[in-house]
Amino acid sequence: MVELAEPYARRPISSLGLWRPGGWRIKRYGISYGRATVRTELAAAAEAAAERVLPSPAVTPTRYGVGFLGVHDGRGGNFVYVDWWAQENELHHHLFISNADDPGELRAATPDDAVACVWDLAVIGHERDAWVRHVLLPAVPDLDGYLANTLDGTV
Repeated sequence: MVELAEPYARRPISSLGLWRPGGWRIKRYGISYGRATVRTELAAAAEAAAERVLPSPAVTPTRYGVGFLGVHDGRGGNFVYVDWWAQENELHHHLFISNADDPGELRAATPDDAVACVWDLAVIGHERDAWVRHVLLPAVPDLDGYLANTLDGTV
């Protein structure tokens, strides 16, 4: 028997705009529990963590300088994931976690930590579909089309 702490409730997912650190073009997403948007402290910590793991240079023959940053201001804790595309169809994924009471104190996830929750998977699934639609399927890959395709709503 699965005992739920509370019934499933949809959460807002919003595009926080395109971010351009060090030659990268990163789509930013916010997911929030019990508030309209993610806390400023968590968003700032997320960008700092992302800057530490994004490789340089952003663009190489097998890395395209595009990806996404998810900032999930959750119920008991926070997930921050930094993802970028390489080798045509490979997604690099780095995860950071913090306690809900101290959102700015992100730490790198360990193998014992969860990798995502159902709301984060909605973002990751959307990004997978956008990558296939705009980059892998067309005769000419369209990175600008990929970057313009964002997820906004509740899931």
